[in-house]
Amino acid sequence: MTDGDSCGSHHCITCGDDGVPMTVVRVDLARGLALCQQADGTRSTVEIALIDAVEPRDMLLVHAGTALARLEPAA
Repeated sequence: MTDGDSCGSHHCITCGDDGVPMTVVRVDLARGLALCQQADGTRSTVEIALIDAVEPRDMLLVHAGTALARLEPAA
């Protein structure tokens, strides 16, 4: 087994899939969902229960339809 840094920051160590960076377009707090968009314009609904205070324009790391982490904007 290799150390975590060799997999990259967007890689799921459990199943081997990659997380997808997505931008929040709209938030539905009552349902715990957000409409998010990938860089190529593809949109999908994402569960946001694991992330505190999601707002439009936030960048999230999404895997299997669930936001796993908030991403910091590029400097």
